[in-house]
Amino acid sequence: MKGQMCWLCQSSGDGEKILYLRLSPYEAWQPYYSLPKISVPDYRDFPNGSKGWATCQKLLKAGWKLLPSYQTSELLAS
Repeated sequence: MKGQMCWLCQSSGDGEKILYLRLSPYEAWQPYYSLPKISVPDYRDFPNGSKGWATCQKLLKAGWKLLPSYQTSELLAS
């Protein structure tokens, strides 16, 4: 199962980007933690690290595509 990933701002509006995932280009983006069968826990040794970094590393190794944030923002706007 290969999908797409992107770093997007949280809906809370604090400006912090977290990892969002989707299984196909036609699905809505979801925060990584809402897909527990795919995501892995964040690194405990880095409490202020990027939310979803461990999941991103796992999925990159599995062949998932990481899209640039600016490209994803354009897709979300259309």
